[in-house]
Amino acid sequence: MKRSRFPFVATTLILVFLYLPILVLFAQSFNDARFGGSWNGFTLKWYKLLFEHRGVITATENTLIVAVTATLLSTVLGTLAAWALHRFQSRMQKVHQVLIYGPLVVPDILMGISLLLLFVNLSVPLGLGTVIVAHSTFGLSYVAFVVLGRLQEFDHSLLDAARDLGAGSWTTLWRVLLPLLWPGIAAGALLAFTLSLDDFVITFFVAGPGSSTLPVQVYGMMKHGQPALINALSVLFMSATFGIVLASQFLLRKRYD
Repeated sequence: MKRSRFPFVATTLILVFLYLPILVLFAQSFNDARFGGSWNGFTLKWYKLLFEHRGVITATENTLIVAVTATLLSTVLGTLAAWALHRFQSRMQKVHQVLIYGPLVVPDILMGISLLLLFVNLSVPLGLGTVIVAHSTFGLSYVAFVVLGRLQEFDHSLLDAARDLGAGSWTTLWRVLLPLLWPGIAAGALLAFTLSLDDFVITFFVAGPGSSTLPVQVYGMMKHGQPALINALSVLFMSATFGIVLASQFLLRKRYD
C-alpha cells in the first residue's frame, strides 16, 4: 500500500507559513531600502541607527528591568504557590488553584483593563512599578504550572530519608528539595522572562510616561513610519527570545531525564 504524502505536504506548508515571514523580516533588516518595497543592496546601517536611537535604548533598559524583576518575583511566588497546591489539600486550595490558573485563561486585554482600573482606584501612579506588578501577576501562574508538574513526579521519601540521616529543615530544603526542583523552577523562570519580554497588551494599559517597554516602543515606531528600524529591532528581539525559549526547552527536557 502506497504511503500518503499528505502529512509531509501539510507539514511543509505549515512550516513555510510560520517561518517564511521571519525569513523575509530577517532579509529586510539588511535591505538598504527604507520601506522594503525593493532590494536596494546589503547594509548594516539600520542596526547602527538602532543602537543610536535613544528611545530604543531607554525601552530596552525598561524591558530588562521589568523582565528581570518580574521573573524573580514570579519565580519565588510561583514556586511557593505550587508547593502549597501540591502539599496541602483543603477546600480553600480549590479557590487558590482558580486564582493561580486564572491568568492563564483570562484574555490579555481583560487583564490589562482590570489591572488599570485597580491601579486607578488605588491611586497608584502608572510606571515601571505597575508594569512589574502586572507581569508578575501572569508570570507566577506559568511558574506555578511548570513547578507543579515537577512536584507531581517528586519522590517525597527522599525528604524523609534526609531527615532520618539528621538533616534539619533548612538543610533538607537547600540540599535536597531545591536541587531536585531546580530544572522545573529554571524552566518556569525562563518562560516567565520570555513572556515578560514579549508582552504588549497588558503593558500598554499599565505603563506610564517614560516606562514604555520594547513591544510598546515598536508599536509607536510603526505608527511614525520607521519600518527599517523595526525590522532590525525585531531580528534582535526574536534572536534573544528564541535563545531563551531553547534554553527553557532544554531544561524542560532535562526534567524528564
